[in-house]
Amino acid sequence: MKQLITLHINGETHEVWTAVHKTLLELLREDLHLTGTKHGCELGECGACTVLVAGQPVLACLTLPVAVQGQDIVTVEGLAVNGRAHPLQAAFAELGASQCGYCSPGMLVSAKALLDTTPHPTRQEIREALAGNLCRCTGYLKIFEAVELAAGRSG
Repeated sequence: MKQLITLHINGETHEVWTAVHKTLLELLREDLHLTGTKHGCELGECGACTVLVAGQPVLACLTLPVAVQGQDIVTVEGLAVNGRAHPLQAAFAELGASQCGYCSPGMLVSAKALLDTTPHPTRQEIREALAGNLCRCTGYLKIFEAVELAAGRSG
């Protein structure tokens, strides 16, 4: 069974016919071709699929699109503005905070949610905000440093 839903993603409105059982992750990647959001564990344990819904980190693999209609959704593609990287994206690139890059989209949107509410977080606050995002490559130190760098540049 399919249903017509309206989603507000990265500042644009999308009307999509979708199967009622399809997750937000599947809809983003398969129907809207927003492939920055990654398939990871699909159990809500790795954070690779994290997007922002109304400014809050949400696991897209556990979210039905019908549940987020009318709310602002931001994916990693929505972080850049007018082709210019978000300060977090720039800091990640500058400090080499991404190795394979698979976890980066979820890390970036989770870090954005943190900086939106806590512009100058402590290292412990960064740790806690990113605790649901697993990385198998970096050991986290460069990721924490990149979030701190972006926070420091925001004023």
